[in-house]
Amino acid sequence: MGRVKVNMTIDAEVTREARALGLNMSRLAETAIADAAKAERNRLWREQNRDALDAYAEEVRAEGLPLDRYRSF
Repeated sequence: MGRVKVNMTIDAEVTREARALGLNMSRLAETAIADAAKAERNRLWREQNRDALDAYAEEVRAEGLPLDRYRSF
């Protein structure tokens, strides 16, 4: 995957401190954005599938876990 230049506005003090510590702000921002995107995708998936998840949870409450009789622990 290629890299793309973007413009960002970051607090001046945060920038000074990151530079003083030798931190790679581009990599840190990329990682933070990727983590935030993953969290949002997961949140959206749970929201879109809430009915199915709730139905399965209710089924487990009512009937127990599928194949529970085969569990050895």
